[in-house]
Amino acid sequence: MKKSIVKLITEETSLKSKEIENLIELPPSKELGDYAIPCFLLSKKLKKSPLVIAEDLAKKLRKNLPKEISNVDFKGPYINFFINKKTLAENVLKKIKQKNFGKLNIDKKKIGVEYPSPNTNKALHVGHLRNMAIGESICKIISNAGNQVTHLNLFNDRGILISKSMIGYEKFADGKTPESENIKSDKFVGDLYVKFSKASAKNEALEKLAQKKLKLWEKDDKKTLALWKKLNSWTYSGMQECFDKFGLSKIDRSYYESEIYKKGKEIIEAGLKKKVFHKKKDGAVAIDLEKEKLGEKILLRSDGTSVYITQDLYLAEQKIEDFNLDSSYYVVGCDQEYHFKVLFSILNKLGFKKDLKHLSYGLVSLPTGKMKSREGTSVSADDLINETQEIAKEGIETRATDNLNEKELEKRSLTIALSAIKYNLLKVDIHRGIVFNPDEALAFEGDTGPYLLYSYARASSIIRKIKNKKTVKILDLKDPEIRLLKKINSFEDIITNAYEHLAPNLVANYAFELSQIFNEFYHDCPVLGSIEEGFRLKLVNAFRITLKKSLDLLGIDVLEEM
Repeated sequence: MKKSIVKLITEETSLKSKEIENLIELPPSKELGDYAIPCFLLSKKLKKSPLVIAEDLAKKLRKNLPKEISNVDFKGPYINFFINKKTLAENVLKKIKQKNFGKLNIDKKKIGVEYPSPNTNKALHVGHLRNMAIGESICKIISNAGNQVTHLNLFNDRGILISKSMIGYEKFADGKTPESENIKSDKFVGDLYVKFSKASAKNEALEKLAQKKLKLWEKDDKKTLALWKKLNSWTYSGMQECFDKFGLSKIDRSYYESEIYKKGKEIIEAGLKKKVFHKKKDGAVAIDLEKEKLGEKILLRSDGTSVYITQDLYLAEQKIEDFNLDSSYYVVGCDQEYHFKVLFSILNKLGFKKDLKHLSYGLVSLPTGKMKSREGTSVSADDLINETQEIAKEGIETRATDNLNEKELEKRSLTIALSAIKYNLLKVDIHRGIVFNPDEALAFEGDTGPYLLYSYARASSIIRKIKNKKTVKILDLKDPEIRLLKKINSFEDIITNAYEHLAPNLVANYAFELSQIFNEFYHDCPVLGSIEEGFRLKLVNAFRITLKKSLDLLGIDVLEEM
């Protein structure tokens, strides 16, 4: 419908299609039509009153209306478009049958997305879950737009943090292992880090031991390397369990800080020759980013050792080379915004012209305050998933009309738990910080993941009851039917917008609004046994297909029964 409006306006004005698309609004009441376009922009170009332009254009457009538009009128400075409701219904039912419904053909780029890139000194926490939820959804959204996506990861597996866990093991483990303590392996390592942090607050000598341990690691001390490999193997194993349970896509390539932290020096040397960088009196290499209001950044210390950003300069180029990428996106928290502004500025000065984006997301805190790993106040990702799943099991058992076997109960409860978590982490603009309240996320009513799954299952239940093919007759459409048709019809506009802004929350919000409209339709318009049964069954199925595609873009699986 919007395409018809855009075509009408472009034929009568000097505006470009994209300009018109951006102007189209939804009127506040049905008396003002289904779509409206304000004429203020045209007023500036044509040097006429927007009221006069609206009246003149409405009269011209009425003379040659496509079948999708039943009427054009004006109200003040707005042109109002009334769609042909029967044509809308026919178009939606036709569109929903197409195999490529919801598939966009916008770009054909090769895009690498780096996430979740955890440190290996602790188990994953709820902040990592937001990282993974955003990374997964972004990958699905850009892939759906026609791009080739490469899933990338960087394990930050060396440095002072893992050295602290190693000292924690030597001082506090007493030879214990994850197996002997019956504790998940990555949590075991994380607990060592917490024990070190709490003890070092009272004993500064432990910090010196951690620094010494890092130097031993850098000198390839055999005993230190053996302990480092042991702790990291425990962490990798535990993290992979969480990745699998959360439904993380297979990572195409994982890079390891331990393998690349010394690399990047050649890039610095080349930059010195180009005079992009300069040497300070003490021998350190730096770059002046005062014009960019980023200050001065040291790239090599006076002793010749590299800093973290030097490694990232290397990795930024290596990822592009490894996968011939057109674009490289980093899903990293907002506390690293300065780092990426500096990184991208340096790469630009070095002549690296690829499309680089930092998908900065707001951090997650609890109702009790900010999480701190070193103090042990983080909420473990595993604990959150497991506790949510247990509550979901209780809900299923309360509502179930028949006895489920253990395997089916496990599957349903995990699907519901993950829908609650993922939806809660994605429904807010990714740039905003969120307070994660488990009680709100777990609610089975309102703006939650379980509510969306329930809506889908309700639609599936209706479809399952039909044994014979029904005749489809589109009679006088009721308002709830029209609202649902219009919402389904807007799906591709929403996911296009979500792609252009890399905004999963737009899809999440759409899924909730779509479900609300469906449930209103369900209550107001009887399906089975009505004279409109054939058409309404098609409409229910159209909703079901659209919601499933929306949830898939969020990385959320559906359930046919709840």
